[in-house]
Amino acid sequence: MASCLFLKPIKGAGNDLPDVGDHVPDIDTIEHYALETVDLTPYRALCLPAHLDQRFFGTLTAKIERFLDGGGTLVFNGHVAWPMLPEFHTFQPLDRFNLDALQIYRLKEHPVFEGVATEELTYRRGVAGFYARGCNPPPEGAILLHGVGPDRLPCDWVYERPGGGRIFMHAGNDLWMYVGSQDTTARIAPQLCAWAAGSGEFQ
Repeated sequence: MASCLFLKPIKGAGNDLPDVGDHVPDIDTIEHYALETVDLTPYRALCLPAHLDQRFFGTLTAKIERFLDGGGTLVFNGHVAWPMLPEFHTFQPLDRFNLDALQIYRLKEHPVFEGVATEELTYRRGVAGFYARGCNPPPEGAILLHGVGPDRLPCDWVYERPGGGRIFMHAGNDLWMYVGSQDTTARIAPQLCAWAAGSGEFQ
């Protein structure tokens, strides 16, 4: 069995995303609403898409907290509209979207982004704004990884929960959209899965 479980986007969304399994071997995928019945105990990480039915996910809070309490890693992509866990807060957008506001800044080195150039996060195919346009405010004690704009709003953070487990937050499009890219962003998805699974140097 794989270490990481990927939840597919809600039906009709995310059809333009590449197949992560073609680039990252140690994963399983399930249909969106199968999360209600799947057994999470064999997995070390649960990876959520940006196109998530957040109200549905909110009905599973107790299940997700048990997974985290057992030492699991939750990877969240997207904008929090419906705070589903105590550590989640509603998305805070940038107050403007000019080029200066969309710049991505590294706040702390992390294995997920090892060797990834921030310029290639800021620009995708020459256009800025794909990576992040605001933040999901972090809980106290979170480690801030990337900030967006002059105020460095924390668009990426990691939180080690006192009760066990950890949350990796990315307030933007699915990080696995970069698999197969021709620049340094191609490193993100494999490194994310290795870190989330707690393998080797990526623990």
